[in-house]
Amino acid sequence: MRQAEIDYWIASMLASQGNVSDLNITVGKPLQVESAGNLTPVTVTPEVKALTPFQTEVLALNLINGNRRLLDDLARNGSCDLSYSLEGKARFRVNIFSQKGNLSTVLRILPTQIPSIEDLKLPPVFHKMPKELNGFILVTGATGSGKSTTLAALLRQINAERRAHIVTLEDPIEFEHPHLQATFNQRELGNDFDSFANGLRAALRQAPKVILVGEMRDRESMEIGLTAAETGHLVMSTLHTVDAGQAINRCLGMFDKDEQTQIRYRLVDTIRWVVGQRLLPKMGGGRVAAIEVMGMNLRVADAILNGESEGKTYYEIIEDGHALGMQTFDQHILELFQQGVISEETAMGYCSRKSSMSRGLDQVKAARGEETTQITGLAMDQEADPYARFR
Repeated sequence: MRQAEIDYWIASMLASQGNVSDLNITVGKPLQVESAGNLTPVTVTPEVKALTPFQTEVLALNLINGNRRLLDDLARNGSCDLSYSLEGKARFRVNIFSQKGNLSTVLRILPTQIPSIEDLKLPPVFHKMPKELNGFILVTGATGSGKSTTLAALLRQINAERRAHIVTLEDPIEFEHPHLQATFNQRELGNDFDSFANGLRAALRQAPKVILVGEMRDRESMEIGLTAAETGHLVMSTLHTVDAGQAINRCLGMFDKDEQTQIRYRLVDTIRWVVGQRLLPKMGGGRVAAIEVMGMNLRVADAILNGESEGKTYYEIIEDGHALGMQTFDQHILELFQQGVISEETAMGYCSRKSSMSRGLDQVKAARGEETTQITGLAMDQEADPYARFR
C-alpha cells in the first residue's frame, strides 16, 4: 500500500458524508466515518469490505513516518498521538493504538478556520474570559466534546484585542493561530518539549502573558500551572471531568491529603472560570454543545475551601448564579429544548438531575399548551346511590 492510496482513502472518507468528525480504521470493518455521532461505512475502489491487519498496520506506520518517539510511545504505551495534513483538504489529530495485537487508527478532523465566540454560539459571558489578566480558565468535558475548539475561540479574541505573548503547549497542535495583535509560539509535545510539566516550567522563562496547556494530566503539571497563575499569567487548560464541580475535585485529587488545605486556598486565589461541555444530538441531525459555566464568587470560594454540603453544592451555587453569567448544564439543556433544538428524550438523557429536568420540561410543555403526561382517562368509580344494594 502506497502513500497515494492512503491519501485516496482519507480523501474518499472526507467526501463521503456531510459533517464528518472522525475517520475510523479498524481491523475487520470497512473504512468508517463518524457523522453526527454515528459510524457509517465508506465505499472505495477497489472495494474494502473488511480491513486486514496488514492494511491497518501499513496505514498506521505511514502516518507515523518513521518518527522514533512515536514508535517508542506505541511500543511502550500501546498508543501514540500525532498530527497529519492532507494537502489542501484537511488537518487531523491522529491516535494510533493497538488492540488484540492489531493497530487501529482514529483521525479527528481539525477545522482550518479558527472559530469565534459568536460562531460557536457560546453564552455572552465568554467575552469576559479573554479579558482576565491572570489565573486559571479550565474547560472540562469528555473527549471530543469541543474543549480545544472553545479554547481556540478564546485565544482568537485575545489575539484580536491584546498585544500579548502567547505560548501554547499542545498534543498535537490543533489550530494554527496567525500573528495579529498577539505573538504566538505554539509548541508540540514530542517535537518541541518532552512533557507538559517540563514545557510549563520552560514557559515561565519565556515571558508569556497567556499560557495554553493542552491538558492538565498530572500533579506536577497542576502544581506548575498554579504557580504560573499565581505569578501573573493567564493559564488556560482542559480536564476530563463530567461537570464544573468535578473539575475542582479532580484538581484536589491530584495532591496528597496533607497538601489539600493549601491547594484549596491556591485554587480560590487562581480559578477564574470553569466551563463544562457536552455534545448533544440535534433535532434533524448534527450536534449542539450544552455549556455549563462556573465563575468565582464568595459561595464558590466557600465550597472549595470547606467542601460541598447540603444546599451548598456546586450545582446549586451555579444554578443561583445566573445573574453573574453562570449556568448549569440542565439550565442550558432546558433552553435548547425550549428553542426546539433538541428532543425531550435527549434532554432527559444528557441532563445532570433527571427529577428537576422532568419538572422543567413539563413547565415548558405546559406553556406551549402540550400535554405534560401520557396518562389519560383516569376517573373515580362512583355509584349513583351507594346504599342501593342494601334496599
